[in-house]
Amino acid sequence: GRFTAPVLPWEGENVFDANPKIIQHLKDEGKVLRHDSYEHNYPHCWRTDTPVIYKAISSWYVEVTKIRSRLEEINQEINWVPEHVKDGRFGQWLAGARDWSISRNRFWGSPIPVWVSDNPDFPRTDVYGSLDELEADFGVRPTDLHRPFIDELTRPNPDDPTGASTMRRVPEVLDCWFESGSMPFAQVHYPFENKDWFEEHFPADFIVEYINQTRGWFYTLHVLAGALFDRPAFQNVICHGILLAEDGNKLSKRLRNYTEPNEIFDSQGSDALRWYLMSTNIVRGGDTRISDAGIDDVTRQVLIPIWNAYSFFTLYANVDGHSASIKTDSKHLLDRYLLAKTRSLIENTTISLDAYDLPGAAAEIQSFIDALNNWYIRRSRDRFWGPEGGGKGDPDAYDTLYTVLTIFTRIASPFLPMIMEEIYGGLTGGQSVHLSDWPHPSELPEDANLVIRMDQVREAASTALRLREDADLRVRLPLSSVTIAGHGALDLREVADLLSEEINVHEVILSSDIDASATLNLRPNGNLLGPRLGAEVQKVFAAAKKGEWQRVSENQVEVAGHLLESTEFDLMLEPTDPTTTASLKANDAVVILDTKVTPELEAEGSARDLIRLIQQSRKDADLEVTDRIFAEVEWSPANLIEVKSHEATILAAVLANHIEWLPGDLEPKISLRPE
Repeated sequence: GRFTAPVLPWEGENVFDANPKIIQHLKDEGKVLRHDSYEHNYPHCWRTDTPVIYKAISSWYVEVTKIRSRLEEINQEINWVPEHVKDGRFGQWLAGARDWSISRNRFWGSPIPVWVSDNPDFPRTDVYGSLDELEADFGVRPTDLHRPFIDELTRPNPDDPTGASTMRRVPEVLDCWFESGSMPFAQVHYPFENKDWFEEHFPADFIVEYINQTRGWFYTLHVLAGALFDRPAFQNVICHGILLAEDGNKLSKRLRNYTEPNEIFDSQGSDALRWYLMSTNIVRGGDTRISDAGIDDVTRQVLIPIWNAYSFFTLYANVDGHSASIKTDSKHLLDRYLLAKTRSLIENTTISLDAYDLPGAAAEIQSFIDALNNWYIRRSRDRFWGPEGGGKGDPDAYDTLYTVLTIFTRIASPFLPMIMEEIYGGLTGGQSVHLSDWPHPSELPEDANLVIRMDQVREAASTALRLREDADLRVRLPLSSVTIAGHGALDLREVADLLSEEINVHEVILSSDIDASATLNLRPNGNLLGPRLGAEVQKVFAAAKKGEWQRVSENQVEVAGHLLESTEFDLMLEPTDPTTTASLKANDAVVILDTKVTPELEAEGSARDLIRLIQQSRKDADLEVTDRIFAEVEWSPANLIEVKSHEATILAAVLANHIEWLPGDLEPKISLRPE
């Protein structure tokens, strides 16, 4: 790091030691107008931790500035994920692009194929593009294009009449990023081979890399493709972020601030980690903190539920000896819903994946798993069980669930390849789910209205169950009624019975009258309205608070003399009694739960509690699902009076031929045996 002869006053001095002397020399010559010191970051060698020395040297360049405008135009043809990278990080980098230095002064690397005269009196530069061209000029065909062998190729300078000068290869090698940017054509030896293949497959459909490759690989690919072919190098690109430790720091082998992937594979499986990563913001350019708890949640919320659905089907199908087949024309309401819901899943995941929106597709899949397990199977158990627990299950239920599970494995296989392969093989005996075709919506019937109505009922059920929980009313305790009031409520008659069963109420009341139960309030968006309305925005807020506004169309309201567009306000449905009433997400309907508990309802609830306890006892005794039993129940006399009034229901639910009722304590005791 010392100056050489051209820098005579400081020859032999370390460049950093010479700095103050050079500054003083400039001051002495009156060339310094002002001298300030600044503290700033400075690069250091990662091995020796000594400051890096900057040295200006001659380089070979790609004249990017000459084609910069065209590169910006070509960038508009690329689908960037996340979208803001196109005109943000990458677009701004292109706008400020400078000529690209592609040469490096080292031994290892791809030699730059340029030969120059060693005599400046007879200048000549030759650039070679093929082995044939080299052989034609040098008389030999190189077998190794690396240094030092390629440097041995020399010849007399054709432009030197004296014959004294020689053509020699320049000493530089190519920047490795130039090689990376050449990948699309270099990998197939284009243009010397595979010309048809290359022209058919270029540009690439899709690439993925870290978001900072906007200044690296993405950039060099784009520059060379634009310069050589006037086209983008890729059509779609996902920019991913960085995986961080749970505390937000970088992953570190030294700090051991993360769980080893192999440990995760052993405990949770590779599918859990794969889903965790594909469903997060990391595939949208964001940084993601990895946590064991998050991966555990994937196992609990995604893997186990879908495996339980598969196990449920195989258990009852095997018990009944039912050989399921693809069936899409069941007339049962729940089957029709599940088939139409699966069609929507195909449509929505296809749209998301076509847009390279992996978290969006994952959200669709997870939402469907909830509908499958926590609605269809829960509400269909009796159909698989058979009449009062005996006989065969409903063939339509078996075939519908088989059809949906088979299609689901094809949809979810890119996200959960291992578990979907296992389920697909168990269902179909096929070679591999990964060799099957992507499902098409036309495979299933369409019934968008039914899906909308059923999903609204599902939301109403979840809302009612939250009201139950807030009122400390257990689900097995039946209630008198639930009311759904508001927009579209009267359209739910066909599915109202399902709501009654799910939330355990005797009656579902549907009403279009919402005024007595809730108030629709206007909430203006100050961030958007402030710049547009200025001081007038305060009048808008005051009028909205008083309820002095009116709706003029589906997407517009008028308040304080101003017309607000849909993006400038929210309409919030606020219940008059929050203890018994809650609004749905769309703010167009409310759920009203009657929370009064009568002695008759309490007795029915006790019977349901007893059913659960007997079912748990069956499970603890390892009984088959078809085994019938004899049971003895010891309970307090008051409780026995309550539950004996529902004896027929209890017998049917637990597959009991007879129950012996014995007086006991407040805590029930149950004994049973198979019959």
